[in-house]
Amino acid sequence: MPEPDAPESSPVRELLATAVGALGGQERAGQVQMAEAVASAFAGHQHLLVQAGTGTGKSLGYLVPALLHDRRVVVATATLALQHQLVERDIPRLVNAVGSTPGVDASYAVLKGRSNYACLHRIREGAPDDQGELIQAEQAMGSMGKKVLELREWAEGQLDVDGAGEKDAAPRHTEKEWRQVSVSARECLGAAKCPYGDECFAERAREKAQKSHLIVTNHSLLAIDAIEGIPMIPEYDAVVIDEAHELTARVTQAATDELWASEVDRAARRAARHVDGKEADDLADAGDALRAAIGETSSGRLLSVPEELADALVLVRDAARACVSAFPKGDGGDSGSPDAGLTQAKGMVQEVFATAERMAANADTDVMWLTEGTERLPPHLCIAPLQVWGQMRDKLLADKTVVMTSATLMLGGDFNVIATSVGLKPSERRTGTLRGANGHSSGSESAENGADAEPWIGLDVGSPFDYGKQAILYVARHLPQPGRDGLGKAQLDEIVELVDAAEGRTLGLFSSRRAAEAAAEEVRARLPHLTTLAQGDAQLPELARQFVADPHTCLFGTLGLWQGLDVPGDTCQLVLIDRIPFPRPDDPLMSARQRAADQAGGNGFMQVAATHAALLLAQGAGRLIRTHTDRGVVAVLDPRLVTARYGSFLKASLPPMWSTTDPQVVRQALKRLAGKVG
Repeated sequence: MPEPDAPESSPVRELLATAVGALGGQERAGQVQMAEAVASAFAGHQHLLVQAGTGTGKSLGYLVPALLHDRRVVVATATLALQHQLVERDIPRLVNAVGSTPGVDASYAVLKGRSNYACLHRIREGAPDDQGELIQAEQAMGSMGKKVLELREWAEGQLDVDGAGEKDAAPRHTEKEWRQVSVSARECLGAAKCPYGDECFAERAREKAQKSHLIVTNHSLLAIDAIEGIPMIPEYDAVVIDEAHELTARVTQAATDELWASEVDRAARRAARHVDGKEADDLADAGDALRAAIGETSSGRLLSVPEELADALVLVRDAARACVSAFPKGDGGDSGSPDAGLTQAKGMVQEVFATAERMAANADTDVMWLTEGTERLPPHLCIAPLQVWGQMRDKLLADKTVVMTSATLMLGGDFNVIATSVGLKPSERRTGTLRGANGHSSGSESAENGADAEPWIGLDVGSPFDYGKQAILYVARHLPQPGRDGLGKAQLDEIVELVDAAEGRTLGLFSSRRAAEAAAEEVRARLPHLTTLAQGDAQLPELARQFVADPHTCLFGTLGLWQGLDVPGDTCQLVLIDRIPFPRPDDPLMSARQRAADQAGGNGFMQVAATHAALLLAQGAGRLIRTHTDRGVVAVLDPRLVTARYGSFLKASLPPMWSTTDPQVVRQALKRLAGKVG
């Protein structure tokens, strides 16, 4: 139903109706309301946060007004799965349905970072070895050489079919293999200098984007373009950020730098081929000093940088700066043949310099830590921004109209937590303009005005699902509080009894790989008639296929399963969550943010740890109900959800399921769903 003061018809409502009809769907009130709110936000240059529950059809809810907008719109996703869905299914179907409508510009393009495209220069001229000498795939040894040859053949074939040459469409490969056929932005020769610039996949993607009304990209590229100020995306007026609950994490990830002693060594070896003086040797010596300093430093957050490590970082910074200056000017080759080895070697040294300079500065706005290292990977330094809301406010929200959407934007019952994390102030919220299909409006009722204000609207359009009838939230209040030693006997018994009642059909979301494997081992031993899969047994897509193929299957795993796994139907009737997913106490970035919030007079636990847990819980619980016919139970084996003071905040972040703490009620419900009882 429209709002009382809303027009019965509007261009966006009419186009949405045409699209839905052509696609064989039916009108959904939440989708209509979302589309009109997005159109209003675009027209009024006002930011919008819109929570659209699973089943709303939020892709059409923002794509239709984006096509009608008179200026270019960018759509940014967090995951490759959603980006693939938009580009391969949603947008082409929408364009076919309404592309010929007057006033609709249906041109669109996909834009990713340069390293996501195959590089024809590297494919045809060879990839540099550790000394910077270009080698052909035929010279590489073993399986990697064969895979690189396969990727090279695929890339050349992409030219014949006018393909995009994108990493995600390439034959199966590892990251190491892909690096042999791609380059970073720093390594790229540039279209003007590259002999293959006219054919370049990355340049063709940018050219297509320049001519397109709608550009689909990812959170990371958006952050690099808008926040770091490196031009990656053609000029645009508005951006829709889908999966917006992931935005701060993805922006943080894009702004995180790493420094390995081995990378300093590698950069020095590459530079030695092009630098005549001793600058490359000095950089190698600085790398040795860094390795020694890392060996003397304890892993974890570096509240104060040890003197030896601080000195080593200064050595690396200064040596890298001198080495960059010592490279020959120009491209190092004759006018017809630029020296790719030189360009790429210089890019590597510049990368080392930029990271070492940032780490040596050790600014209060950054958090630095040393990883523990593993059998395969030595310890290395990481540095990340303490917060990103300031940069997002100043460099994205101040310049563009931003629409953020997700099924999970209201934590603790309102938008304030997410709004604050992305740079919007609760006091700037405009209310009364828009309300959700369920009439829900939350948060501040005032609106801050002023030249620097960023007014925004929060809208919850609800969900077409009846969670109160379709889902049960079961909290195992009788269990002991989770400890540091992993799953105990009581938790394992509870898991086995629930899985047995459900006859499989279980997605287990665990806080650690060890817990997931322990649960899988117990279920396999005690319920051998069921198929029990654990993350790591095979690639995730293969595990998901097996899970869907046989209802009498359990799939247990960690973070990779909490978000994005879509398994509608009776495959998944029980979602098990072993404990509230708080960040680890020794997580350097989270602990730093929590401490900073406390020092600013806030509640660091609620603002950081509880928020993190609420997001993951909501995403995990969202795996259960994917269609109108789905039924099932979300079982949380952590009694703190109902006994701790923060439990009400976490529960308010979940879909409105019917809740109970009675194990017998839940087991009977699961047996009925499995057809065990009449």
